[in-house]
Amino acid sequence: MPEYANIVIDISHEKLDKIFQYRIPEALRTDLAVGMRVSVPFGAGNRVTAGYVVGLTEEASYDPEKIKEIKGLVPGSIPIESQLIALADWMRENYGGTMNHALKTVLPIKQKAAEKKQRFVSLAVSREEAKEQLALFEKKHYTARARLMSALLEQSPIPYETVVVKWNISFAVIRSMKKMGMVNVEERRLFRSPFGEIPQEGQRLALNEDQRQVVARIWQEWQQGCRRTYLIHGVTGSGKTAVYIELMVQAGRQAIVLIPEIALTYQTVARFCQRFGERVSILNSKMSAGERSDQFERASQGEVDVMIGPRSALFTPFSDLGMIIIDEEHESSYKSETLPRYHARETAIARAGMAGASVVLGSATPSVDSYYKARKGEYVLLELEKRIDEKPLPACHMVDLREELRRGNRSILSEKLQALMEQRLSDGQQVMLFLNRRGLAGVITCRSCGYVPKCPHCDVSLSQHNNGKAVCHYCGYEEPVPETCPQCGSAYISGFKAGTQKIEEIVRARFPKARVLRMDYDTTRRKDGYEKILSAFSNQEADILIGTQMIVKGHDFPNVTLVGVLAADLSLHVGDYRAAERTFQLITQAAGRAGRGRLPGEVVIQTYTPDHYCMRLSQSQDYKRFYEAEAAYRALLHYPPCGHMMVMLVASGDEMTATLLMELLAGKIRKAQEGGKLQGLSIIGPASPPVAKMKDIYRRVMYFKHGDYQELVNIKDVLEQFVARHHEFAAATIQFDFDPMGGF
Repeated sequence: MPEYANIVIDISHEKLDKIFQYRIPEALRTDLAVGMRVSVPFGAGNRVTAGYVVGLTEEASYDPEKIKEIKGLVPGSIPIESQLIALADWMRENYGGTMNHALKTVLPIKQKAAEKKQRFVSLAVSREEAKEQLALFEKKHYTARARLMSALLEQSPIPYETVVVKWNISFAVIRSMKKMGMVNVEERRLFRSPFGEIPQEGQRLALNEDQRQVVARIWQEWQQGCRRTYLIHGVTGSGKTAVYIELMVQAGRQAIVLIPEIALTYQTVARFCQRFGERVSILNSKMSAGERSDQFERASQGEVDVMIGPRSALFTPFSDLGMIIIDEEHESSYKSETLPRYHARETAIARAGMAGASVVLGSATPSVDSYYKARKGEYVLLELEKRIDEKPLPACHMVDLREELRRGNRSILSEKLQALMEQRLSDGQQVMLFLNRRGLAGVITCRSCGYVPKCPHCDVSLSQHNNGKAVCHYCGYEEPVPETCPQCGSAYISGFKAGTQKIEEIVRARFPKARVLRMDYDTTRRKDGYEKILSAFSNQEADILIGTQMIVKGHDFPNVTLVGVLAADLSLHVGDYRAAERTFQLITQAAGRAGRGRLPGEVVIQTYTPDHYCMRLSQSQDYKRFYEAEAAYRALLHYPPCGHMMVMLVASGDEMTATLLMELLAGKIRKAQEGGKLQGLSIIGPASPPVAKMKDIYRRVMYFKHGDYQELVNIKDVLEQFVARHHEFAAATIQFDFDPMGGF
């Protein structure tokens, strides 16, 4: 029996990123398990603090006389599997940060929220004896007791509130019958439901031939004991969700389904509930702490077979996990923006390896990273090239906004789009207008010719700052924001200022009889904001839906026959090497909302750069040709996935300290380079990130490129060890991000 516990102290501080050993008291030796939260004495004053048990052992790491004893369990702590502890350690090693950061990620709820309980009244005697008592009560005219006994003979147990309210039976009657031994009153845990009304379990969906072939390929390898990662590249409307559900049914084990938060709608979840009924649960950011706690507890107790949610659902404490599905796998929201800055895709693959599970990725526009790995054979590539019932993809029209301006049209709505909207409204069909706001801040563009200032060193767009400078956020290059376009001399060069509210005003003025809904951050702040707007539009209570990217994720509106993509190329000009990929994905996903019913769809793509390969291939919705062009660009500049990148952040309350410490770390690596080590490594920076000062904290970044991901992990380890040995870094924060998707 183990005598000692290895514990990580629950303090998020780099200096405490180590394991401490404590003696297990006799009273806890049979109960203590890996993953439990305990209280322990810590520090010179032996103040009591909390920690996580990460290991149990019979051997002391140092003098047993000096090892302190665990005080006890933290009340309400939730035990988890040792597998999640191992996953936390994998995340810490591969993404940086402390073990505490990693543990707090895989343990999103450290303590149970207050439990909700419900009382029930039930029979405490046999049915024969209950019938005898009922006859006796009726004979003696004990009407209240007779009513209760009669009700319990029909149904037992009955909620206490129902007995009191519906059957009009007093507390005194219930108490006296309990004393007589006739009834029991018991309290049960009542789990908060994240749903309203759960759809009834239904029939298995009929699959077409293409879907059956995809399922057969994965199921054949599953039966052979082969657990792999599969990438399903299926055009919008090809029925990927039905494939996921069929795979989960055949596997017959617990499953995690990751969906981007903005696509986690009732419409999406209902498809899973209709197949698995009450064995489905969800997580999302708008649920209360109690609701989230209840769902994790239900999962740990085996009451849930399917957990649906954003990336935090990946850490559901399933003991029989068989499948992890990541829908819309290209979404950048799968990359964490806090420590550890993990990617859900790679972390899911790591967890699946520990659990003996398969991973299924799905998208109409796969990330270049995933498609690259599929082409190399690391993933199995499967295709769904046709829509359900072979419905045609929507016809896409490209509108050059430069020509619109030359013709005198200064509106955000092109003449082509206005004409098609007029037609759809007169025919009783619906329209969606998507404003591509991703990367809106800082974008400089010429409305006359489409010119965008770029960094001469990094081939990314410059961003406008309030000091009148256009800055590169990779290398720090800057130049004045031009007053006139350097390419055509036009004065129409500035940042893009139109938002969804302004678009709504323009649409209402142009189409005064149309019923218009707007869906953005402001209109969806309430817990049920998404559902109210989407339900109203789905029920055809509105003609036009205006929104940002949240309206183009996984929604299915059969009466939508026209989609307008406004300012399509805004996201093409952000200072990010993934800009073309994200733009192609957004436009293609938006276009996929049109023509999903019996009527064909049309899409209008409005752009200042119609000749860019991203725009041309978005119009034809040709992902494979886009991938070839984008992969060639990435290979040329050694960007992921053709190479790998790590960004390091140094932050301090003193600007000079941040700069000097960054130079010290950069010098450490450059010295190793000069000594002949780190072959193939290139360094960019130090430079200022997009936000160089935040809450009076000064920030500096540096980029490292290398063809081997593990080599970058090794550099991270060397730098972390260097920081740990030098007290100069005590007042600074050092963070790392691998293959960044948003940066610091």
